[in-house]
Amino acid sequence: MKICSTLSWFCLLGALFAGALLGQGCGGSAQTPPAQGQTPPAEVTQPPEAPPAPAVDAAVMAAGQTLYQANCLACHQADGRGVPGLNPPLAKSDWVAGDLARLVGVLLNGQQGPITVNGERYNGVMPKQAHLTNEELAQLLTYVRNSFGNQLGPVNLEQVQALRK
Repeated sequence: MKICSTLSWFCLLGALFAGALLGQGCGGSAQTPPAQGQTPPAEVTQPPEAPPAPAVDAAVMAAGQTLYQANCLACHQADGRGVPGLNPPLAKSDWVAGDLARLVGVLLNGQQGPITVNGERYNGVMPKQAHLTNEELAQLLTYVRNSFGNQLGPVNLEQVQALRK
């Protein structure tokens, strides 16, 4: 009896070893080649990831947050979602993600009259923020463009200076 069970183990190990060599044993995942005239299955590839936004300096974000709280929070709210029909959202906003010159222009000159943001119409008044320095505008815009679900990278002093003319 002992000889049969020992032999059985050798046979089992031999079968497992042979199956592993062929890629078929114990969970092997070898694919059989396609039959003649058949197309091999396509490889599954992952879509490329979007490049990350440039790094934003933590001190600039902190300064921008302070400026936002002092100048923007009352209308655009702590979460950047604004007030429906009156003050547009900054959170995931097509205006925030859009033309930087337009954003700087709104901050410097204010905004009055109807506008459409993210497909919704707003008709509020935004006072100009021309009292802010170029550096403060860059900090504020960096904060807004990298908060509330936005990840758009920093706005630098030179960009604001060029647009403030």
